Amino acid sequence: MTEPLLELKKLSKAFGAVKASDAVDLTLFPGEIHALIGPNGAGKSTLIAQVTGWMKPDAGEVRLLGRDASHLSVAARAKLGLGRSFQVSSLAQGFSALANVMLALQARDGGAFRFWAPLRGNAALREEALGVLARIGLADRADLPVSALSHGERRLLEMALALALRPKLLLLDEPMAGLGPEGTRNLTAFLRELKNEAGILLIEHDMDAVFALADRISVLVYGRVIASGTADEIRQSAAVREAYLGDALC
Repeated sequence: MTEPLLELKKLSKAFGAVKASDAVDLTLFPGEIHALIGPNGAGKSTLIAQVTGWMKPDAGEVRLLGRDASHLSVAARAKLGLGRSFQVSSLAQGFSALANVMLALQARDGGAFRFWAPLRGNAALREEALGVLARIGLADRADLPVSALSHGERRLLEMALALALRPKLLLLDEPMAGLGPEGTRNLTAFLRELKNEAGILLIEHDMDAVFALADRISVLVYGRVIASGTADEIRQSAAVREAYLGDALC
């Protein structure tokens, strides 16, 4: 049997009496998009913080590529192959789109995430960065500063920075936010191809995108996974309808 890229075993985190993660089990396999959905306050952000290493669980285990990563740092998990995009932009606002990607490439190869001036003359790095931007549809925006990009374009640039690290698995936090219909369609098509390079854990409120993309879906409510299965199984789940999706799937 294929080993999971990501495996959460009874992951638990509480803040006082509030169980933000309640013995969560979840797996992500190679070539798969596993969507994590749930209402606001369900515990999605807390769960992702534990996966990335920003937050330590109270109990349970995070396994990355077959290794117990529960006590590894954020940087160590990234070196194992964990990449992510952020719900809130973490871009270098004063630099161009191209510079942001080149800096990410430099960091991936062991360089410090700084000193833009020496990078400008690095033809190989520039070419690779332009290739990353072309994949995500931003090649014609390469020389624009981040401040000149639309909200949707900044979301795509976040994706480009994640791709620059050549991850083995990706955590995508609301990648469709602000893209508009055409941008959402284009990104949906891109992610269908990308999952063959990196398994994807997708956190997304756009249910059309979730049901179009996800091989499996887990539904998180009050810190607990109430259902996990294929899109059809989630659509037909009475528990999911009652707790979250309601009549939206009718």
